[in-house]
Amino acid sequence: MIDRTGSRDARSGIARPEDDPAAASVADLERRFGDPWDPGNPTGHAAVLAADEAGEMLAAGERLLDDYGLNAAFVPPELGGRLTRLDHLIEVMRVVFRHDPCLGLGYGAGSLIPAVNVWTAGDERQRRRMADVLLAGGRAVSGYHELAHGNDFARAEFSALPGDDGRLRLNGRKEVIANARRAEAMVLFARTSPAPGSRSHSQLFVEKADLPAGAPVHLPRFHSAGMRGVQLGGLEFRDCPIPADAVLGAPGLGVEMALRSFQVTRTALPAMTAGILETGLEVTARFTEERVLYGRSLAEMPYIRSILADAFTDLLICDCLATVTARAVHLLPGETSLYASAAKYFVATLLMDAMEALSRVLGAQFYLRDGGYGIFQKHLRDLAPAGFGHTARVACLSTVLPQLPRLARKGWLDDTQPPAGVFRLGADLPPLPFERLSVGSGGRDSLSASLSAALGSPELDGELRHLVSVIAAEQADLRRECAALTPADLSVAARPEALRLAARYAAVLAAIACVNVWLHNQGRRDAFLSDPLWAVAALGRIAERVGRDPGQRPPHITERLSAEVLARHRDRRGLGLSNRRLPG
Repeated sequence: MIDRTGSRDARSGIARPEDDPAAASVADLERRFGDPWDPGNPTGHAAVLAADEAGEMLAAGERLLDDYGLNAAFVPPELGGRLTRLDHLIEVMRVVFRHDPCLGLGYGAGSLIPAVNVWTAGDERQRRRMADVLLAGGRAVSGYHELAHGNDFARAEFSALPGDDGRLRLNGRKEVIANARRAEAMVLFARTSPAPGSRSHSQLFVEKADLPAGAPVHLPRFHSAGMRGVQLGGLEFRDCPIPADAVLGAPGLGVEMALRSFQVTRTALPAMTAGILETGLEVTARFTEERVLYGRSLAEMPYIRSILADAFTDLLICDCLATVTARAVHLLPGETSLYASAAKYFVATLLMDAMEALSRVLGAQFYLRDGGYGIFQKHLRDLAPAGFGHTARVACLSTVLPQLPRLARKGWLDDTQPPAGVFRLGADLPPLPFERLSVGSGGRDSLSASLSAALGSPELDGELRHLVSVIAAEQADLRRECAALTPADLSVAARPEALRLAARYAAVLAAIACVNVWLHNQGRRDAFLSDPLWAVAALGRIAERVGRDPGQRPPHITERLSAEVLARHRDRRGLGLSNRRLPG
Protein backbone atom coordinates (compact mmCIF):
# COMPACT_ATOMS: atom_id res chain seq x y z
CA MET A 1 0.00 0.00 0.00
CA ILE A 2 1.64 3.30 -1.12
CA ASP A 3 0.57 6.63 0.31
CA ARG A 4 0.13 9.82 -1.73
CA THR A 5 3.81 10.76 -1.45
CA GLY A 6 4.78 7.46 -3.06
CA SER A 7 7.74 7.20 -0.71
CA ARG A 8 6.57 5.02 2.16
CA ASP A 9 4.26 2.14 2.92
CA ALA A 10 1.46 3.90 4.81
CA ARG A 11 0.76 0.92 7.04
CA SER A 12 4.32 0.02 7.96
CA GLY A 13 5.95 3.44 8.09
CA ILE A 14 9.13 1.76 6.79
CA ALA A 15 11.01 3.18 3.83
CA ARG A 16 10.72 1.18 0.65
CA PRO A 17 13.83 -0.84 -0.33
CA GLU A 18 14.70 1.58 -3.13
CA ASP A 19 14.79 4.44 -0.59
CA ASP A 20 16.77 2.70 2.17
CA PRO A 21 19.83 0.47 1.53
CA ALA A 22 19.32 -1.35 4.85
CA ALA A 23 15.69 -2.10 4.01
CA ALA A 24 16.82 -3.26 0.56
CA SER A 25 19.30 -5.68 2.12
CA VAL A 26 16.64 -7.14 4.43
CA ALA A 27 14.12 -7.37 1.57
CA ASP A 28 16.71 -9.18 -0.56
CA LEU A 29 17.33 -11.73 2.20
CA GLU A 30 13.58 -12.23 2.69
CA ARG A 31 13.18 -12.84 -1.04
CA ARG A 32 15.99 -15.42 -1.04
CA PHE A 33 14.41 -17.38 1.83
CA GLY A 34 11.00 -17.21 0.15
CA ASP A 35 7.71 -18.47 1.54
CA PRO A 36 8.47 -20.75 4.53
CA TRP A 37 5.06 -22.44 4.19
CA ASP A 38 5.80 -23.67 0.64
CA PRO A 39 6.55 -27.42 1.01
CA GLY A 40 8.77 -27.28 -2.06
CA ASN A 41 10.93 -24.44 -0.74
CA PRO A 42 14.45 -25.80 0.00
CA THR A 43 14.73 -23.38 2.93
CA GLY A 44 11.08 -23.60 4.05
CA HIS A 45 9.67 -25.08 7.23
CA ALA A 46 9.56 -28.64 5.86
CA ALA A 47 13.24 -28.55 4.88
CA VAL A 48 14.24 -26.97 8.20
CA LEU A 49 12.43 -29.71 10.11
CA ALA A 50 14.06 -32.44 8.02
CA ALA A 51 17.52 -31.04 8.76
CA ASP A 52 16.67 -30.83 12.45
CA GLU A 53 15.56 -34.46 12.52
CA ALA A 54 18.86 -35.44 10.90
CA GLY A 55 20.83 -33.29 13.37
CA GLU A 56 22.39 -31.34 10.51
CA MET A 57 22.71 -27.75 9.44
CA LEU A 58 20.37 -26.85 6.58
CA ALA A 59 22.75 -27.08 3.61
CA ALA A 60 20.50 -25.07 1.30
CA GLY A 61 20.31 -22.37 3.95
CA GLU A 62 24.09 -22.19 4.28
CA ARG A 63 24.44 -21.87 0.50
CA LEU A 64 21.80 -19.12 0.52
CA LEU A 65 23.71 -17.18 3.17
CA ASP A 66 27.00 -17.75 1.32
CA ASP A 67 25.49 -16.24 -1.82
CA TYR A 68 23.98 -13.37 0.17
CA GLY A 69 27.38 -12.68 1.77
CA LEU A 70 26.10 -12.70 5.33
CA ASN A 71 29.59 -12.62 6.84
CA ALA A 72 30.13 -9.14 5.42
CA ALA A 73 27.41 -7.94 7.80
CA PHE A 74 29.79 -8.78 10.69
CA VAL A 75 32.74 -6.76 9.33
CA PRO A 76 33.19 -2.96 9.76
CA PRO A 77 33.10 -0.94 6.53
CA GLU A 78 36.72 0.21 6.85
CA LEU A 79 37.68 -3.47 6.55
CA GLY A 80 35.42 -4.11 3.57
CA GLY A 81 32.19 -5.16 5.28
CA ARG A 82 28.70 -3.81 5.97
CA LEU A 83 28.67 -3.49 9.78
CA THR A 84 27.72 0.16 9.98
CA ARG A 85 24.82 -0.01 12.44
CA LEU A 86 23.90 -2.50 15.11
CA ASP A 87 20.15 -2.07 14.58
CA HIS A 88 20.57 -2.91 10.88
CA LEU A 89 22.60 -6.03 11.71
CA ILE A 90 19.85 -7.12 14.10
CA GLU A 91 17.19 -6.70 11.39
CA VAL A 92 19.18 -8.89 8.99
CA MET A 93 19.90 -11.59 11.55
CA ARG A 94 16.33 -11.57 12.81
CA VAL A 95 15.27 -12.76 9.35
CA VAL A 96 17.69 -15.68 9.63
CA PHE A 97 16.54 -16.64 13.14
CA ARG A 98 12.91 -16.44 12.08
CA HIS A 99 13.47 -19.04 9.36
CA ASP A 100 15.98 -21.30 11.16
CA PRO A 101 17.59 -20.52 14.53
CA CYS A 102 20.32 -23.07 13.78
CA LEU A 103 21.44 -20.95 10.85
CA GLY A 104 21.16 -17.86 13.02
CA LEU A 105 23.48 -19.25 15.70
CA GLY A 106 25.58 -21.75 13.78
CA TYR A 107 26.23 -19.67 10.69
CA GLY A 108 25.73 -16.14 12.00
CA ALA A 109 26.12 -15.37 15.70
CA GLY A 110 28.80 -18.04 16.13
CA SER A 111 31.14 -15.94 13.98
CA LEU A 112 29.89 -12.55 15.16
CA ILE A 113 30.87 -13.16 18.81
CA PRO A 114 34.62 -13.73 18.19
CA ALA A 115 34.70 -11.04 15.51
CA VAL A 116 33.42 -8.35 17.87
CA ASN A 117 36.24 -9.18 20.29
CA VAL A 118 38.77 -8.58 17.54
CA TRP A 119 37.12 -5.30 16.46
CA THR A 120 37.14 -4.20 20.13
CA ALA A 121 40.65 -5.17 21.19
CA GLY A 122 42.66 -6.30 18.18
CA ASP A 123 45.51 -4.49 16.45
CA GLU A 124 45.44 -3.61 12.76
CA ARG A 125 46.96 -6.95 11.67
CA GLN A 126 44.50 -9.00 13.76
CA ARG A 127 41.53 -6.98 12.55
CA ARG A 128 42.62 -7.39 8.93
CA ARG A 129 43.11 -11.14 9.29
CA MET A 130 39.71 -11.66 10.92
CA ALA A 131 38.09 -9.59 8.18
CA ASP A 132 39.85 -11.65 5.52
CA VAL A 133 38.59 -14.92 7.02
CA LEU A 134 34.99 -13.74 7.20
CA LEU A 135 34.86 -11.97 3.85
CA ALA A 136 36.22 -15.13 2.20
CA GLY A 137 33.22 -17.03 3.60
CA GLY A 138 35.12 -18.61 6.48
CA ARG A 139 33.97 -19.18 10.06
CA ALA A 140 35.27 -18.00 13.39
CA VAL A 141 34.60 -19.40 16.86
CA SER A 142 35.03 -18.21 20.41
CA GLY A 143 36.36 -20.47 23.14
CA TYR A 144 35.24 -19.17 26.52
CA HIS A 145 33.41 -22.13 27.98
CA GLU A 146 34.92 -24.83 30.16
CA LEU A 147 32.31 -27.21 31.51
CA ALA A 148 33.98 -27.29 34.90
CA HIS A 149 33.67 -23.53 35.40
CA GLY A 150 30.72 -22.29 33.32
CA ASN A 151 30.56 -18.48 33.31
CA ASP A 152 33.25 -18.13 36.00
CA PHE A 153 35.91 -16.91 33.58
CA ALA A 154 38.37 -15.96 36.30
CA ARG A 155 38.77 -19.65 37.16
CA ALA A 156 39.41 -20.77 33.58
CA GLU A 157 42.18 -23.36 33.50
CA PHE A 158 42.90 -23.26 29.77
CA SER A 159 46.36 -21.70 29.59
CA ALA A 160 48.67 -19.89 27.18
CA LEU A 161 51.89 -19.54 29.17
CA PRO A 162 55.28 -18.54 27.69
CA GLY A 163 57.61 -21.29 26.56
CA ASP A 164 61.41 -21.24 26.45
CA ASP A 165 61.37 -20.03 22.82
CA GLY A 166 59.27 -16.95 23.62
CA ARG A 167 56.12 -18.36 22.07
CA LEU A 168 52.99 -19.14 24.04
CA ARG A 169 52.00 -22.74 24.69
CA LEU A 170 48.29 -23.64 24.60
CA ASN A 171 47.19 -26.31 27.05
CA GLY A 172 43.71 -27.41 28.03
CA ARG A 173 40.17 -27.75 26.68
CA LYS A 174 37.44 -25.46 25.45
CA GLU A 175 34.04 -27.11 25.17
CA VAL A 176 30.56 -26.65 23.67
CA ILE A 177 31.79 -24.55 20.75
CA ALA A 178 29.64 -24.09 17.64
CA ASN A 179 31.52 -24.97 14.42
CA ALA A 180 34.66 -26.04 16.29
CA ARG A 181 35.67 -28.36 13.44
CA ARG A 182 34.75 -26.01 10.61
CA ALA A 183 36.27 -22.75 11.82
CA GLU A 184 39.33 -21.11 10.30
CA ALA A 185 39.85 -18.59 13.12
CA MET A 186 39.43 -18.72 16.90
CA VAL A 187 39.29 -16.30 19.78
CA LEU A 188 40.32 -18.18 22.93
CA PHE A 189 40.08 -17.02 26.53
CA ALA A 190 43.15 -18.28 28.36
CA ARG A 191 45.20 -17.95 31.52
CA THR A 192 48.40 -16.11 30.53
CA SER A 193 49.84 -15.79 34.04
CA PRO A 194 49.90 -18.23 36.97
CA ALA A 195 49.22 -15.37 39.40
CA PRO A 196 45.77 -15.16 40.99
CA GLY A 197 43.32 -12.37 40.18
CA SER A 198 41.49 -10.90 37.21
CA ARG A 199 44.68 -9.76 35.43
CA SER A 200 45.85 -13.32 34.81
CA HIS A 201 43.75 -13.96 31.68
CA SER A 202 43.89 -12.74 28.10
CA GLN A 203 42.08 -13.27 24.85
CA LEU A 204 43.99 -14.77 21.92
CA PHE A 205 43.37 -14.57 18.20
CA VAL A 206 44.49 -17.83 16.56
CA GLU A 207 44.19 -19.08 12.99
CA LYS A 208 44.11 -22.83 12.50
CA ALA A 209 46.34 -22.55 9.44
CA ASP A 210 49.17 -21.33 11.70
CA LEU A 211 48.98 -24.29 14.08
CA PRO A 212 51.24 -27.37 13.84
CA ALA A 213 49.90 -30.58 12.33
CA GLY A 214 47.51 -32.44 14.62
CA ALA A 215 46.50 -29.36 16.60
CA PRO A 216 43.99 -28.91 17.96
CA VAL A 217 42.52 -32.27 18.91
CA HIS A 218 38.79 -32.21 18.18
CA LEU A 219 36.60 -33.57 20.95
CA PRO A 220 33.45 -35.63 20.20
CA ARG A 221 30.35 -33.69 19.26
CA PHE A 222 28.00 -32.57 22.04
CA HIS A 223 24.39 -33.48 21.22
CA SER A 224 21.70 -31.11 22.39
CA ALA A 225 17.91 -30.94 22.71
CA GLY A 226 17.76 -27.53 21.04
CA MET A 227 19.86 -26.24 18.13
CA ARG A 228 20.29 -29.87 17.06
CA GLY A 229 21.76 -28.91 13.72
CA VAL A 230 24.53 -26.78 15.20
CA GLN A 231 27.81 -28.66 15.32
CA LEU A 232 28.75 -28.30 19.00
CA GLY A 233 32.21 -29.59 19.63
CA GLY A 234 35.30 -28.98 21.69
CA LEU A 235 38.99 -28.30 21.24
CA GLU A 236 41.91 -29.71 23.18
CA PHE A 237 45.43 -28.32 22.97
CA ARG A 238 48.53 -30.09 24.21
CA ASP A 239 51.65 -27.92 24.43
CA CYS A 240 50.64 -26.21 21.17
CA PRO A 241 52.90 -23.26 20.23
CA ILE A 242 51.43 -19.96 19.01
CA PRO A 243 53.08 -16.56 18.46
CA ALA A 244 53.32 -14.24 21.48
CA ASP A 245 51.56 -11.53 19.45
CA ALA A 246 48.36 -13.61 19.33
CA VAL A 247 47.16 -11.75 22.44
CA LEU A 248 44.30 -9.33 21.78
CA GLY A 249 45.17 -6.01 23.41
CA ALA A 250 47.49 -5.91 26.41
CA PRO A 251 48.17 -9.18 28.27
CA GLY A 252 46.02 -9.64 31.36
CA LEU A 253 43.05 -7.66 30.07
CA GLY A 254 41.03 -10.65 28.89
CA VAL A 255 38.15 -10.21 31.35
CA GLU A 256 37.89 -6.47 30.68
CA MET A 257 38.01 -6.94 26.90
CA ALA A 258 35.35 -9.65 27.06
CA LEU A 259 33.04 -7.46 29.14
CA ARG A 260 33.45 -4.60 26.67
CA SER A 261 32.73 -6.72 23.61
CA PHE A 262 29.83 -8.45 25.36
CA GLN A 263 28.00 -5.13 25.30
CA VAL A 264 27.55 -5.55 21.54
CA THR A 265 26.72 -9.25 21.58
CA ARG A 266 24.49 -9.12 24.68
CA THR A 267 22.51 -6.45 22.90
CA ALA A 268 22.39 -8.09 19.50
CA LEU A 269 21.79 -11.79 20.22
CA PRO A 270 18.51 -11.55 22.16
CA ALA A 271 17.23 -8.99 19.67
CA MET A 272 18.00 -11.35 16.81
CA THR A 273 16.27 -14.26 18.53
CA ALA A 274 13.06 -12.24 18.68
CA GLY A 275 12.60 -13.72 15.20
CA ILE A 276 11.91 -17.04 16.93
CA LEU A 277 8.91 -15.60 18.77
CA GLU A 278 7.79 -13.98 15.54
CA THR A 279 7.58 -17.40 13.90
CA GLY A 280 5.94 -18.88 16.99
CA LEU A 281 3.28 -16.18 16.91
CA GLU A 282 2.70 -16.65 13.19
CA VAL A 283 2.33 -20.44 13.55
CA THR A 284 -0.09 -19.98 16.45
CA ALA A 285 -2.16 -17.43 14.53
CA ARG A 286 -2.37 -19.84 11.60
CA PHE A 287 -3.41 -22.65 13.94
CA THR A 288 -6.15 -20.57 15.60
CA GLU A 289 -7.69 -19.75 12.23
CA GLU A 290 -7.55 -23.32 10.92
CA ARG A 291 -8.57 -25.14 14.10
CA VAL A 292 -12.35 -25.38 14.65
CA LEU A 293 -13.67 -26.19 18.11
CA TYR A 294 -17.31 -26.25 19.21
CA GLY A 295 -18.37 -24.96 15.83
CA ARG A 296 -16.08 -21.96 15.59
CA SER A 297 -12.41 -21.24 15.02
CA LEU A 298 -10.09 -20.80 17.98
CA ALA A 299 -9.35 -17.30 16.70
CA GLU A 300 -12.88 -16.27 17.67
CA MET A 301 -12.50 -17.29 21.32
CA PRO A 302 -11.75 -14.43 23.74
CA TYR A 303 -9.32 -16.46 25.86
CA ILE A 304 -7.26 -17.46 22.83
CA ARG A 305 -7.29 -13.89 21.51
CA SER A 306 -5.98 -12.69 24.87
CA ILE A 307 -2.98 -15.06 24.62
CA LEU A 308 -2.23 -13.83 21.09
CA ALA A 309 -2.50 -10.23 22.28
CA ASP A 310 -0.19 -10.82 25.24
CA ALA A 311 2.48 -12.59 23.17
CA PHE A 312 2.32 -9.85 20.54
CA THR A 313 2.69 -7.22 23.26
CA ASP A 314 5.69 -9.06 24.69
CA LEU A 315 7.27 -9.12 21.24
CA LEU A 316 6.80 -5.36 20.91
CA ILE A 317 8.33 -4.83 24.37
CA CYS A 318 11.35 -6.89 23.31
CA ASP A 319 11.62 -4.89 20.10
CA CYS A 320 11.50 -1.56 21.92
CA LEU A 321 14.09 -2.47 24.56
CA ALA A 322 16.41 -4.18 22.08
CA THR A 323 16.20 -1.37 19.53
CA VAL A 324 16.79 1.38 22.08
CA THR A 325 19.73 -0.55 23.54
CA ALA A 326 21.22 -1.14 20.09
CA ARG A 327 20.98 2.57 19.30
CA ALA A 328 22.46 3.40 22.71
CA VAL A 329 25.59 1.43 21.80
CA HIS A 330 26.22 4.09 19.14
CA LEU A 331 25.01 7.14 21.07
CA LEU A 332 25.71 6.28 24.73
CA PRO A 333 28.64 3.83 24.62
CA GLY A 334 29.77 4.79 28.12
CA GLU A 335 26.47 3.57 29.58
CA THR A 336 25.75 0.43 27.59
CA SER A 337 27.45 -1.97 29.99
CA LEU A 338 24.32 -1.36 32.05
CA TYR A 339 21.74 -1.42 29.27
CA ALA A 340 23.13 -4.41 27.35
CA SER A 341 23.11 -6.75 30.35
CA ALA A 342 19.65 -5.61 31.44
CA ALA A 343 18.30 -6.03 27.91
CA LYS A 344 19.75 -9.50 27.47
CA TYR A 345 18.18 -10.69 30.71
CA PHE A 346 14.76 -9.15 30.11
CA VAL A 347 14.40 -9.85 26.39
CA ALA A 348 15.50 -13.48 26.73
CA THR A 349 13.11 -14.00 29.66
CA LEU A 350 10.16 -12.42 27.88
CA LEU A 351 10.74 -14.40 24.67
CA MET A 352 10.80 -17.73 26.48
CA ASP A 353 7.74 -16.94 28.58
CA ALA A 354 5.77 -15.83 25.51
CA MET A 355 6.64 -18.98 23.55
CA GLU A 356 5.60 -21.15 26.50
CA ALA A 357 2.25 -19.35 26.63
CA LEU A 358 1.70 -19.85 22.89
CA SER A 359 2.49 -23.56 23.22
CA ARG A 360 -0.60 -23.94 25.39
CA VAL A 361 -2.76 -22.71 22.53
CA LEU A 362 -1.40 -25.41 20.22
CA GLY A 363 -2.13 -28.12 22.78
CA ALA A 364 -1.17 -31.57 21.51
CA GLN A 365 0.01 -30.06 18.21
CA PHE A 366 2.85 -28.44 20.15
CA TYR A 367 4.48 -31.85 20.73
CA LEU A 368 4.50 -32.92 17.06
CA ARG A 369 7.83 -32.71 15.28
CA ASP A 370 6.40 -32.77 11.78
CA GLY A 371 3.30 -31.64 9.92
CA GLY A 372 2.00 -28.15 9.38
CA TYR A 373 2.80 -26.85 12.85
CA GLY A 374 5.92 -28.89 13.60
CA ILE A 375 8.17 -25.87 13.19
CA PHE A 376 6.83 -24.45 16.47
CA GLN A 377 8.37 -27.10 18.71
CA LYS A 378 11.71 -26.75 16.93
CA HIS A 379 11.76 -23.00 17.45
CA LEU A 380 10.79 -23.41 21.10
CA ARG A 381 13.59 -25.93 21.68
CA ASP A 382 16.06 -23.68 19.86
CA LEU A 383 15.11 -20.61 21.88
CA ALA A 384 16.58 -21.76 25.20
CA PRO A 385 20.21 -22.11 24.02
CA ALA A 386 19.84 -18.99 21.87
CA GLY A 387 18.56 -17.17 24.94
CA PHE A 388 21.65 -17.76 27.07
CA GLY A 389 24.10 -17.74 24.16
CA HIS A 390 27.60 -17.13 25.48
CA THR A 391 26.45 -15.76 28.86
CA ALA A 392 23.65 -16.93 31.15
CA ARG A 393 20.88 -14.55 32.19
CA VAL A 394 21.87 -14.61 35.86
CA ALA A 395 25.38 -13.54 34.85
CA CYS A 396 23.81 -10.52 33.16
CA LEU A 397 21.99 -9.60 36.38
CA SER A 398 25.30 -9.98 38.22
CA THR A 399 26.79 -7.38 35.87
CA VAL A 400 23.97 -4.91 36.58
CA LEU A 401 23.72 -5.44 40.35
CA PRO A 402 27.04 -3.88 41.48
CA GLN A 403 26.22 -0.69 39.57
CA LEU A 404 22.84 -0.10 41.22
CA PRO A 405 23.88 1.52 44.56
CA ARG A 406 25.95 4.20 42.82
CA LEU A 407 23.11 4.85 40.39
CA ALA A 408 20.66 5.17 43.27
CA ARG A 409 22.87 7.67 45.10
CA LYS A 410 24.05 9.63 42.07
CA GLY A 411 23.04 8.60 38.56
CA TRP A 412 19.28 8.53 39.09
CA LEU A 413 19.38 12.01 40.65
CA ASP A 414 20.84 13.46 37.43
CA ASP A 415 18.14 14.58 34.99
CA THR A 416 20.47 14.79 31.96
CA GLN A 417 18.40 13.52 29.04
CA PRO A 418 19.61 11.06 26.39
CA PRO A 419 19.74 12.14 22.74
CA ALA A 420 16.33 11.81 21.09
CA GLY A 421 17.95 9.64 18.39
CA VAL A 422 18.12 6.78 20.88
CA PHE A 423 14.34 6.42 20.52
CA ARG A 424 13.75 7.47 16.89
CA LEU A 425 13.50 4.38 14.70
CA GLY A 426 15.57 4.66 11.54
CA ALA A 427 17.30 7.93 12.51
CA ASP A 428 20.95 8.30 11.51
CA LEU A 429 23.64 6.94 13.82
CA PRO A 430 27.41 7.47 14.08
CA PRO A 431 29.75 4.51 13.46
CA LEU A 432 29.99 1.78 16.08
CA PRO A 433 32.40 3.09 18.75
CA PHE A 434 34.11 -0.15 19.78
CA GLU A 435 36.97 1.80 21.37
CA ARG A 436 34.62 3.80 23.64
CA LEU A 437 32.80 0.86 25.24
CA SER A 438 33.54 0.72 28.97
CA VAL A 439 33.24 -1.94 31.66
CA GLY A 440 30.94 0.18 33.86
CA SER A 441 28.59 3.10 33.33
CA GLY A 442 30.41 5.34 35.81
CA GLY A 443 27.18 6.07 37.65
CA ARG A 444 25.46 7.42 34.52
CA ASP A 445 22.01 6.32 33.33
CA SER A 446 20.41 8.90 31.07
CA LEU A 447 17.77 6.47 29.79
CA SER A 448 16.28 6.27 33.28
CA ALA A 449 16.19 10.07 33.45
CA SER A 450 13.94 10.12 30.39
CA LEU A 451 11.02 8.63 32.35
CA SER A 452 10.29 11.87 34.21
CA ALA A 453 10.53 13.78 30.93
CA ALA A 454 8.05 11.36 29.34
CA LEU A 455 5.69 11.78 32.26
CA GLY A 456 5.74 15.53 31.68
CA SER A 457 4.90 15.20 27.97
CA PRO A 458 1.55 16.68 26.89
CA GLU A 459 1.24 13.74 24.47
CA LEU A 460 0.40 11.45 27.39
CA ASP A 461 -3.16 11.27 28.54
CA GLY A 462 -5.64 8.89 30.13
CA GLU A 463 -4.59 5.30 30.67
CA LEU A 464 -1.06 5.71 29.29
CA ARG A 465 -0.29 8.58 31.69
CA HIS A 466 -1.61 6.48 34.58
CA LEU A 467 0.66 3.56 33.65
CA VAL A 468 3.72 5.77 33.25
CA SER A 469 2.98 7.01 36.78
CA VAL A 470 2.84 3.38 37.97
CA ILE A 471 6.29 2.75 36.45
CA ALA A 472 7.60 6.00 37.97
CA ALA A 473 6.47 4.79 41.39
CA GLU A 474 8.30 1.51 40.82
CA GLN A 475 11.40 3.47 39.79
CA ALA A 476 11.24 5.54 43.01
CA ASP A 477 10.92 2.43 45.18
CA LEU A 478 13.75 0.78 43.28
CA ARG A 479 16.01 3.78 43.90
CA ARG A 480 15.33 3.66 47.64
CA GLU A 481 15.95 -0.10 47.90
CA CYS A 482 19.10 0.00 45.77
CA ALA A 483 20.55 2.77 47.92
CA ALA A 484 20.23 0.44 50.91
CA LEU A 485 22.22 -2.42 49.36
CA THR A 486 25.29 -3.53 51.34
CA PRO A 487 28.65 -4.64 49.89
CA ALA A 488 27.72 -8.26 50.69
CA ASP A 489 24.67 -7.90 48.44
CA LEU A 490 26.86 -7.07 45.45
CA SER A 491 29.06 -10.17 45.35
CA VAL A 492 28.56 -13.47 43.55
CA ALA A 493 26.93 -14.67 46.78
CA ALA A 494 24.24 -11.98 46.53
CA ARG A 495 20.87 -12.76 48.06
CA PRO A 496 18.03 -13.57 45.63
CA GLU A 497 16.31 -10.37 46.80
CA ALA A 498 19.28 -8.33 45.61
CA LEU A 499 19.31 -9.98 42.20
CA ARG A 500 15.59 -9.30 41.94
CA LEU A 501 16.39 -5.59 42.17
CA ALA A 502 18.50 -5.94 39.02
CA ALA A 503 15.60 -7.77 37.33
CA ARG A 504 13.20 -4.99 38.37
CA TYR A 505 15.59 -2.39 36.98
CA ALA A 506 15.57 -4.23 33.63
CA ALA A 507 11.76 -4.16 33.63
CA VAL A 508 11.67 -0.41 34.33
CA LEU A 509 14.17 0.12 31.51
CA ALA A 510 11.88 -1.84 29.17
CA ALA A 511 8.93 0.37 30.13
CA ILE A 512 11.02 3.49 29.53
CA ALA A 513 11.96 2.19 26.08
CA CYS A 514 8.31 1.45 25.18
CA VAL A 515 6.84 4.82 26.18
CA ASN A 516 9.66 6.74 24.50
CA VAL A 517 9.47 4.73 21.28
CA TRP A 518 5.78 5.62 21.18
CA LEU A 519 6.43 9.31 21.95
CA HIS A 520 9.30 9.79 19.49
CA ASN A 521 7.82 8.01 16.46
CA GLN A 522 4.47 9.74 16.01
CA GLY A 523 5.42 11.05 12.57
CA ARG A 524 6.23 7.73 10.89
CA ARG A 525 2.88 7.31 9.12
CA ASP A 526 2.34 4.00 10.87
CA ALA A 527 -1.18 4.01 12.26
CA PHE A 528 -0.51 1.10 14.60
CA LEU A 529 2.76 2.48 15.98
CA SER A 530 1.13 5.87 16.58
CA ASP A 531 -1.77 4.32 18.48
CA PRO A 532 -1.21 4.51 22.27
CA LEU A 533 -3.08 1.22 22.79
CA TRP A 534 -0.01 -0.95 22.24
CA ALA A 535 2.03 1.19 24.66
CA VAL A 536 -0.77 0.91 27.24
CA ALA A 537 -0.70 -2.87 26.88
CA ALA A 538 3.11 -2.95 27.07
CA LEU A 539 3.35 -0.91 30.25
CA GLY A 540 0.53 -2.92 31.80
CA ARG A 541 2.37 -6.18 31.10
CA ILE A 542 5.59 -4.79 32.58
CA ALA A 543 3.82 -3.44 35.66
CA GLU A 544 2.40 -6.91 36.33
CA ARG A 545 5.90 -8.41 36.10
CA VAL A 546 7.21 -6.18 38.86
CA GLY A 547 4.21 -6.80 41.08
CA ARG A 548 2.40 -3.52 40.42
CA ASP A 549 -1.32 -3.41 39.80
CA PRO A 550 -1.87 -1.81 36.39
CA GLY A 551 -5.63 -1.99 36.70
CA GLN A 552 -7.98 -3.96 34.47
CA ARG A 553 -6.98 -3.82 30.82
CA PRO A 554 -9.93 -2.63 28.74
CA PRO A 555 -11.30 -5.41 26.46
CA HIS A 556 -10.99 -3.23 23.36
CA ILE A 557 -7.19 -3.19 23.74
CA THR A 558 -7.01 -7.00 23.71
CA GLU A 559 -9.34 -7.04 20.73
CA ARG A 560 -7.26 -4.45 18.87
CA LEU A 561 -3.98 -6.29 19.45
CA SER A 562 -5.29 -9.76 18.60
CA ALA A 563 -6.95 -8.40 15.46
CA GLU A 564 -3.60 -6.87 14.46
CA VAL A 565 -1.85 -10.23 14.86
CA LEU A 566 -4.41 -12.02 12.70
CA ALA A 567 -4.45 -9.26 10.08
CA ARG A 568 -0.68 -9.28 9.75
CA HIS A 569 -0.72 -13.08 9.50
CA ARG A 570 -3.24 -12.96 6.65
CA ASP A 571 -1.42 -10.12 4.87
CA ARG A 572 2.03 -11.72 5.30
CA ARG A 573 3.51 -8.87 7.32
CA GLY A 574 6.10 -8.96 10.08
CA LEU A 575 4.86 -9.06 13.66
CA GLY A 576 7.39 -6.69 15.23
CA LEU A 577 7.85 -2.94 15.11
CA SER A 578 8.97 -3.05 11.48
CA ASN A 579 5.65 -4.41 10.18
CA ARG A 580 7.28 -5.08 6.81
CA ARG A 581 5.85 -7.28 4.08
CA LEU A 582 7.01 -10.91 3.89
CA PRO A 583 7.16 -13.38 0.99
CA GLY A 584 4.23 -15.73 0.53
